[in-house]
Amino acid sequence: MMPITRDLIVRGARQHGPRTAVVFGDQSMTFTEVDELSSRLAHALIALGVGRGSRVALLVNNSLASVPTDFACVKAGINRVPLNSRLSLDEHSRMLEDTDSAYIVFGPDLADRASDLAERFPDRTFIGLETPSGGMDSLLDQARTMPATIPDVEVEAEDVILTLFTSGTTGTLKAAQHTQSSYAGICRNVLLNLVPVTPDDTMLHAASLIHASGVFVLPFWLRGGKTVILPGFDPSTFMTSITEHRATTINLVPTMIQMLVERPDFTTADISSLKAVIYGASPMPLATIERAMDAWGQHRFLQYYGQTEAPLCIAVLRPEDHTPERLLSCGQPAIDVEIRLLDSKGNEVPQGEPGEIVIRSTSAISGYFNAPELNAETFTDDGWVHTRDIGEFDAEGFLFLKDRASDMIISGGYNVYPREVEDALLTHPSVREVAVVGTADAKWVEAVTAVVVLKEGIAEDDALQAELVAHVGERLASYKKPRRVVFAESVPKTAVGKLNRKALRDSLNDA
Repeated sequence: MMPITRDLIVRGARQHGPRTAVVFGDQSMTFTEVDELSSRLAHALIALGVGRGSRVALLVNNSLASVPTDFACVKAGINRVPLNSRLSLDEHSRMLEDTDSAYIVFGPDLADRASDLAERFPDRTFIGLETPSGGMDSLLDQARTMPATIPDVEVEAEDVILTLFTSGTTGTLKAAQHTQSSYAGICRNVLLNLVPVTPDDTMLHAASLIHASGVFVLPFWLRGGKTVILPGFDPSTFMTSITEHRATTINLVPTMIQMLVERPDFTTADISSLKAVIYGASPMPLATIERAMDAWGQHRFLQYYGQTEAPLCIAVLRPEDHTPERLLSCGQPAIDVEIRLLDSKGNEVPQGEPGEIVIRSTSAISGYFNAPELNAETFTDDGWVHTRDIGEFDAEGFLFLKDRASDMIISGGYNVYPREVEDALLTHPSVREVAVVGTADAKWVEAVTAVVVLKEGIAEDDALQAELVAHVGERLASYKKPRRVVFAESVPKTAVGKLNRKALRDSLNDA
């Protein structure tokens, strides 16, 4: 039996107690302090009636309390459901409905959103992490009187401890479930394939810890490394923070790297401490990675290919493989991951031919919450996961992504599915027809682009373009808004009358 996530948290605390574990601004906590606070928080949640297996939505941004709160949920056997603060009220509401989360813990900067949700869900319990709410002390205040020892809660390897929403490649909002066992598998995956962390290492986090950045916390914790958390990504602050904290590891999406390379100090900043620049989440423009390597050195860069269903890395492009002929590859299979490429009949394809990427790994999720049909389509009884991505192996085992099995757009590292943007635009009184695709963009990799057919008698102008973008922003997360709106007399269709997104995307990219 392999150790589970709770075991790894306990080990890290015991082995590295007095060392600095977490830094946020001018505040810091040792391993012992994080461990004790997480235990107190776990007891506080239990005292509120949150039992093993309960789903608790976390509406929080990065803070000093981020790691203790996550660890508290693991220790208490609680299934945490992160709510991306960038999403809309309607999207948050749907997440609460879909998971039937009875408890919502919110940060002080998201109190207004919590209040709006409380109006929609008067039967749910809203708990302020750092501030009082509804006549109740903050969770941190309640934790002060609780024991600093780990709660006596029986947990099993297959207990779900994280339900993470992803739109993936199907456009359906899916709740991916990680267990005590699979999340420990992610820790092993990171240590084996990306970063052999030592106590002298420091990782700088600018992205939200609910995204890929957060999976690095446990590996650094287990090996005694330091986690430095920023409130968000600001290129100027990020560059100075690398130097100030002597960061050895950073994890960025391509859009972030693009923003950094455009800074005048990119080539002059002191990055002598930096050993690993890890990137992934969306395709990297060749011009961007070449420019970054020219300035910072090829030896620092690692690319990973992974999915929420199987984090962090399915394949890795190591520094020595960042060569011209391999930069379009996503690397070779991770040490602890099996990969098969299958044709439409489920047979393995010969080397050099494309097929659907199907993987098996200890880091894979246990399935989607309350989605039996989708689970049957995605997971096999013997542990294989259908990614719906199409790939091809070369003779040396490097994996090249050929296409997506759907039309998902990856813009700035975020997944955007065209249908939901189209649905939002179609509620505007001026819109008769619309098609949304991703088009090549130097900054965002893919820009959400809407081709709009207006109703008869409606005049197209710049004001209407801005109005349509704002219309989507009122209904969906900001990153899902179109960055381009193109007016047209019609949109291309297939022979059976369906939107021909490929033809549309090709024509826009060629324009």
